[in-house]
Amino acid sequence: MRRLVVAHPSPDLYGSDRQLLRSLVAARDGGWDVLVVLPADGPLVPLLRECGARVRVVPFPVLRKSLLRPRALLGLLVGAARSIVGAARLLRRERPDAMYVNTVTIPWWLAAARLARTPALCHVHEAEGDDSRTVATALALPLLLARRVVTNSRASAATLTRALPRLSARTSVLHNGVPGPPVPPTASPRQDGDPWRVAYVGRLSPRKGTDLALEAIALLTSRGLDVRLDVLGSTFPGYEWFEDELRARADEPDLAGLVTLHGYVNPTWDALASCDVVVVPSRAEPFGNTAVEGLLARRPVVAARVQGLAEVVDDGRTGLLVAPDDAMALADALDRVLRDDVLRTRLADEGLRDAAERFGTELYERRVRELLDAISGASA
Repeated sequence: MRRLVVAHPSPDLYGSDRQLLRSLVAARDGGWDVLVVLPADGPLVPLLRECGARVRVVPFPVLRKSLLRPRALLGLLVGAARSIVGAARLLRRERPDAMYVNTVTIPWWLAAARLARTPALCHVHEAEGDDSRTVATALALPLLLARRVVTNSRASAATLTRALPRLSARTSVLHNGVPGPPVPPTASPRQDGDPWRVAYVGRLSPRKGTDLALEAIALLTSRGLDVRLDVLGSTFPGYEWFEDELRARADEPDLAGLVTLHGYVNPTWDALASCDVVVVPSRAEPFGNTAVEGLLARRPVVAARVQGLAEVVDDGRTGLLVAPDDAMALADALDRVLRDDVLRTRLADEGLRDAAERFGTELYERRVRELLDAISGASA
């Protein structure tokens, strides 16, 4: 049996974390014995084991933008150097046929794979395109150590190859495969007189535009709409200040009682089933699993016209796209959907059909197996 070592930066259950589960199912069904290495324990671990993977917790640094500051950078570099040595030792002991590095935020694993002469695939989920040319090039450079690079959208691939054209020959695009709800989705349960419910699912971060969702609800309320916002998600370590700001804003008079911050919720299908519209207001989004899940839940999706979201949502047919970083545009689109029963139903039904066809798990898993077969058959 071929052996695969997978390095992943998070034990949580957000987009790239859950996508890893689909990759592991693909590897398992392809006959691979899989070891997943994580920097910490968390809710992802039992699900990895359910997929047939062995799991090892080995602390290693994860590249976050909050660490790209002079004071934090030195510690990051020291930790990265130690991690490369330790990871190379692990690979030499395991002697895998291939290495799967899930996200570009742990480039030291690519360096370790090269030292251990293990062919590596890097799955990039976070090429956002809003960094300076210098930063974008620095983030892309470690990918030259990978045998193959796969991105979750054409936008992500363009960001990488624009920063480092040499990556073009080894980079391919694979849209995420997103499983649907456990039961067939139904129409909104809302009755006449009930408040409208808008759902936001995802990390609480400025990049995800959580604050824009709150401002859009305030604008809708000022127009006389009875609307509520359910926010499902938590912050990355170091971004607790942003959640504090959201809670303070939600307590202000124009939003008091209208916004509920539920914290981390998994699974989210019940919350999606109980809402009328899903909002994805990201300022940058390489793909957008939340948008796909909204479509699979048979709910109209209102999303920012950025990167991968513009590939997921067909504006006017499967959802509505709005100008990014614009709470007024977001509110206008929500207003339009909530006041138009025909539009709301049409977007929900067409969105479900389109998402099931384009973002199915079977196609994704077949492509992952093909990629793993390709790198394991190549020389290091």
